Amino acid sequence: MAVLETLFTKHRGALAALACLCLLGLSGCEASQTPAPSQAQASEPPEPEAVRLVRELDGYAPQKKEYNFYFTYKLVHPWWDAVALGMEDAARQYEKQGVIITYEYLAPPAVSAQDQIRRLEDAAGRNFDVIGVDVADVDAVTPAINALLDQGQRVMTFSSSDASREDGCRRIAYVGNTHNFQDGADITQALCRKLGGKGKVAVLVGTPGAPCHEERALGVKSVVAQYPDMEIVELEYDEDTAEKAYQYTKEFLERHPDLAGVVCCNMSNPVGAARAVVEAGRQGQVVIVGMDHDQEALGYLRDGVIYALGVQDCHSIGFDTIQVAVKIADGLLPGEAYPEKTEESTTIIYQDGAAAMLRTLYGVIG
Repeated sequence: MAVLETLFTKHRGALAALACLCLLGLSGCEASQTPAPSQAQASEPPEPEAVRLVRELDGYAPQKKEYNFYFTYKLVHPWWDAVALGMEDAARQYEKQGVIITYEYLAPPAVSAQDQIRRLEDAAGRNFDVIGVDVADVDAVTPAINALLDQGQRVMTFSSSDASREDGCRRIAYVGNTHNFQDGADITQALCRKLGGKGKVAVLVGTPGAPCHEERALGVKSVVAQYPDMEIVELEYDEDTAEKAYQYTKEFLERHPDLAGVVCCNMSNPVGAARAVVEAGRQGQVVIVGMDHDQEALGYLRDGVIYALGVQDCHSIGFDTIQVAVKIADGLLPGEAYPEKTEESTTIIYQDGAAAMLRTLYGVIG
């Protein structure tokens, strides 16, 4: 069984338990353990495919019986806990084939490019088959990745933030979200349609320099610029914390009594924005769109406080990261058994899909 070394948040236990339940039957993958649906249950809409909790290995035959990987990411956060569940799923399936995958999965409590570089340099001296990194800052971390490659290390990127070849990074491959700009554009288009193309908008980005957050913010700006009667009046970096997002949104609402919408570029800031809007009694007046599957955010989506969320398939990101790491460890290059970039999906979820997501991911009924 894989070794998972990470700082767990309070959300992970619930998500992990529900993922296990889904794998055992809630998703219908083991009919013998799932009661036959009643007539009322049968009439319910199918659960969304935004997160695929049931995955199977792709059939590649590993060349070794044991692998040891190192993965570091931006910060300890429930989003990366969901990625870890996909990693564990893949490792369990390899174990059934007699292949043992061990790995370390570590991150700091707050985003720091220098901390990430230190972790990469430390991992380089510890004999891992592959080192994986979710890039905290492209400009700062790219030289460190290239230096490791020059030392003969096998380095990949994964999760939500790549340092690509276009950025001057020679990492071997990337697994994760390849369309962050489009995600930002898509959630913003949803907001603009809801507002009828008119109104003042605030933007909560996340971490300065984080490729996924910066690219989504560019997508937001590109769409708002298409609407002559819309304007971005505020933009702040909340450093991926709900608390700072809440405080910033409170200030937005105070400075702009006519604020029409808030666009949120990571998983934490829809929560903070929604808390502030509810506290101000302006739900239904301020349209909020954002990213991902935080349980509180999905509750706000179900209740109509948040209008739309772009949910990334974190489970598949983790699952495919392990599969690609095995192939890299075996000496295969992109194009031989895996692409240079493994693209994972994002699905826009509205109010009518929130209850199914809460049921699938957290076991929340009703």
